[in-house]
Amino acid sequence: MARRAAEYRAAGRRVIDLTLGEPDFAPPAHVVAAAQQAAARPLGYTPANGIPELRRAVRQTLERDRGLSRTDAEVTVGCGAKQVIFNALLATLRPGDEVIIPAPYWASYPDMVRLCGGVPVTVPCAAESGFTLSPGALADAVTDRTRWVVLNAPGNPSGATYSHDALAGLAEVLRRHPSVMVLSDEIYAHIRYGAGEYVSIAQVAPDLSERILLVDGVSKAYAMTGWRVGWGIGAADLVRRITAVQTQNCTQTATVSQIAAVAALQGPQDLLTERCETYRRRRDAALAILQQSRHLDTRVPDGAFYLFPRLTAGDDLAVADALLEAGCATVPGRAFGAPGHLRLSFATDVAILEEGCRIIVATLEGIPAWSR
Repeated sequence: MARRAAEYRAAGRRVIDLTLGEPDFAPPAHVVAAAQQAAARPLGYTPANGIPELRRAVRQTLERDRGLSRTDAEVTVGCGAKQVIFNALLATLRPGDEVIIPAPYWASYPDMVRLCGGVPVTVPCAAESGFTLSPGALADAVTDRTRWVVLNAPGNPSGATYSHDALAGLAEVLRRHPSVMVLSDEIYAHIRYGAGEYVSIAQVAPDLSERILLVDGVSKAYAMTGWRVGWGIGAADLVRRITAVQTQNCTQTATVSQIAAVAALQGPQDLLTERCETYRRRRDAALAILQQSRHLDTRVPDGAFYLFPRLTAGDDLAVADALLEAGCATVPGRAFGAPGHLRLSFATDVAILEEGCRIIVATLEGIPAWSR
């Protein structure tokens, strides 16, 4: 949909693009300065699992934000959180191994599992349950071939988060299945709208720490999507295997980007709160428009920068096509394992966002087949 929107714009048509999950902020100024200084001096290859300064910054950040202490051998760095996830799956999956993926899910999870020889097991999670995986649903999905369960919170595309009690319930199920590992994708952890601190399953269930891979990066919180720096924190043996995969595909993450990531993690953090408040205002502005439509059931996301309204009737792909023709690009929910929904990114200027939401509401209202 993003590609089609770009094609429409290239042809001279005005299209508001609400498809991409990419912050519209610039990277922090001190991060850019650190990269510029680094680029002006000779830079060679680094260790495959990241420069020592970055691994140390990751450990310090984990202790600051989660109250968790880890060793250097438990940290690996990759070209974005996405590559860390792929490397972890490639390092651990055998043909036919299953990976439990709650739906709606980030669109890359199932394909990465398949590429690594595994079998994605999708577990639908309804809007009424907050788009989160319940202990009962997890227990029903686990088999003797289950290797991983994926938790993504705040979630893309739903913005869903897990409470302490919800994670404790999942942990209790996992204790009965000692061969199942947990991939906790926490890339949106700093973009949340509720009160209180972020809660990770690594905090809730420290006895499972050897089976948890916590994944994060600088792309979303620090608006550094193109810099391609992410990391994984897990058991030393798992990290060693992930690093072995990294060594044989792209060797290392770009040195300049790693130095910039150190500056991001160790520099001022107040901009995270400021930007989160900007996202909150955008979210609320979009909700004020979309929730007026009788054709959409639009729930309030707890985090990330997406809205994921459910269509009260109609095919999500056909609706997304119609909205694109009307001048607003969205993503059909089937891309995330949830047909009947649309995903809208509100990581854009509020005036443009409001215009796009008005186009959505007006277009749905004007199509008789969807207004019965």
